[in-house]
Amino acid sequence: MITTWQKEITYALKENGETWDDVIACTLSPKQRDIEFDDGYGTSCGKAFTAWTKYHVYFPAVYDGSEWVESVPRNPCDVAKEHVGGQ
Repeated sequence: MITTWQKEITYALKENGETWDDVIACTLSPKQRDIEFDDGYGTSCGKAFTAWTKYHVYFPAVYDGSEWVESVPRNPCDVAKEHVGGQ
């Protein structure tokens, strides 16, 4: 499936009750966020990135070439993160 980090990050932000207005910094420029790539199985194609909000840190995840966005709380807490890419 063809996607962009703009779409994938937007979805992840929404999952955490956040929007792009909450993003403090992102290593991708707006132009880089709109580059299309195939997020299906095979080879990783999306550019590496990190994005920060007040409450979360977002980053790319991959399993067998399939790519998506994961996040972790920005500050220490009692939330345990599952294995990225499966259990």
